[in-house]
Amino acid sequence: MLLWLIPIFPLAGFVINGIFGRSRSKAFVNTVAIGSVLLSFAWVVKTLLALGELETAHIERYFTWIESGELRIGMDLAVDRLTAVMLLVVTGIGSIIHVYATGYMAHEDGYYRFFSYMNLFMFFMLVLVLGGNYLILFVGWEGVGLCSYLLIGFYYLRKSATNAGNKAFIVNRIGDFGFSLAMFLIVISFNSLDFGTVFSQVNRSGVNGTSEAAMTTIALLLMVGACGKSAQFPLYVWLPDAMEGPTPVSALIHAATMVTAGVYMVARSWPIYMHAPGAMNVVALIGLFTAVFAATIGLAQNDIKKVFAYSTVSQLGYMFLGLGSGAFSASIFHLMTHAFFKALLFLGAGSVIHACSGEQDMRHMGGLRTKIPWTCWTIFCAAIAIAGIPPFSGFHSKDAILLAAHHHAPWMYWVGVVTAAMTAFYVFRAFFMTFFGSYRGHHHPHESPASMIGPLVVLALLSLGGGYIAIPHFLDKFFPIMEEAHDATLVAISVAAGALGIGFAALLYVFKPGLPDSIVASLRSLHSLVYNKYWVDEIYDLLVVKPLVGISRVGLWRIADAGIIDGIANGVGGRAQGIGRALRLIQSGNIRSYATWVVAGSIAMIVAMGLVGGSR
Repeated sequence: MLLWLIPIFPLAGFVINGIFGRSRSKAFVNTVAIGSVLLSFAWVVKTLLALGELETAHIERYFTWIESGELRIGMDLAVDRLTAVMLLVVTGIGSIIHVYATGYMAHEDGYYRFFSYMNLFMFFMLVLVLGGNYLILFVGWEGVGLCSYLLIGFYYLRKSATNAGNKAFIVNRIGDFGFSLAMFLIVISFNSLDFGTVFSQVNRSGVNGTSEAAMTTIALLLMVGACGKSAQFPLYVWLPDAMEGPTPVSALIHAATMVTAGVYMVARSWPIYMHAPGAMNVVALIGLFTAVFAATIGLAQNDIKKVFAYSTVSQLGYMFLGLGSGAFSASIFHLMTHAFFKALLFLGAGSVIHACSGEQDMRHMGGLRTKIPWTCWTIFCAAIAIAGIPPFSGFHSKDAILLAAHHHAPWMYWVGVVTAAMTAFYVFRAFFMTFFGSYRGHHHPHESPASMIGPLVVLALLSLGGGYIAIPHFLDKFFPIMEEAHDATLVAISVAAGALGIGFAALLYVFKPGLPDSIVASLRSLHSLVYNKYWVDEIYDLLVVKPLVGISRVGLWRIADAGIIDGIANGVGGRAQGIGRALRLIQSGNIRSYATWVVAGSIAMIVAMGLVGGSR
């Protein structure tokens, strides 16, 4: 099936635009960037049609990277049912966002550089998804982390953007350390990193004291990696700051693809988690806490992108709640529907920001539904979907997770329902503050170009009808089918919670616009706590960042850094300068002098070769 072609097309786009894009037109850059991703999408579709039902995984082995005794780690790519869903999401949503970016980034400097980075990200994300073993997955995992750093810090002249890029890179390294330890333990336990080999040994090993302890440790370490990449507590702090990047980056990397890598990795490792019930409980608890925690923060934010950023953290928590409850199919289903409506929310926010000449504070918006109607009503489609209102996409996947949570632990369901109400409230709060009332800004809003509106319309249709794509049925033949409770009462309660959240938002921001200020005044301390995001960043800065910086500037660290490392570096630098000054004398600018040196060098080489030959 030539699976290697799927990631190679975006890689080619990265290389071509990276080398030639600066001197070429935007039309050239667009053709290469979008065309490479569309080719990848087309090859995915062709491959999946050719493979049919995918009853078993299709594996292609190219060469061996590491071979030591029985341990073999190869360059293996594989497609199964889980991979198929992820490939369609990554290439499909990625193509839409690339088209949107041509309009959004049209007047930005570094246009070719932006699309080069986007293509490189697509390459690494596809490697992550296609990898047939943990090492290939980890290569893609690290690659998307690198691209995230580059794209978050795209506006590198802005200190806040470079700080956000550094923060994302550093926090993700913490999670990646856990992932690395998990891989080492997998090799020690199973003498392989190949998915098929490892999982077959897991299923044969049964559950005894030693194997369960080992698998629980592996599962928990994998979850550490997932917490970093998928922004779960306590490693979520990088994602809200990542909104410093261009809005298409927020949609592609921090809503639809990269942040779901942790969800994918845990779902991919489901045989290990099924033999580690304690670890599954930890996954569910972390997911549920993150969902509630981030939702409360989203209630009080005024930056439209920050609202959707904390919404992403919360929805990822929902996915981990599903994974920890054993509803693997439901979590991947929610990953897909979330890609539809969250990408639409971010791209819609970008359209609003574009219309308002860069304004992101919703307090300076209002009344935009008559000025940018296409943007308004496409965002409404995403908002109604994420609120879980039937029959739209979010309803199908969210309620599947909540039913699984009730089956796992009824109290988790009720906390999830409260979170659903908060989700509906803060999303519609953003919608009403932006599009209803009177305009409070200082610009002249205008609708976005067709290159931006077209992708919004496509995503709106997917947000409305994506729940009817038969992904759960397709994946139930891959994951174990859990015993799910199909309780109409439980579904009705969760839907009612979403409707209540929408109604309360309408009351406060449409019918009683003065009431929010009164509520904030009466709950000033609580509002300050939530608005300032529980001061988690400040706590990290106080307890972690400043002590480490302080240690690096005093004592042995200072001696080692300034005395030894700087001394060596400066010594080498000084010696290099001396050599450079000597060599500079050779560059006289006289062609005859250069020819003399060439002849002398040739003679020296011939003599040396003769001496070597004679010695033999």
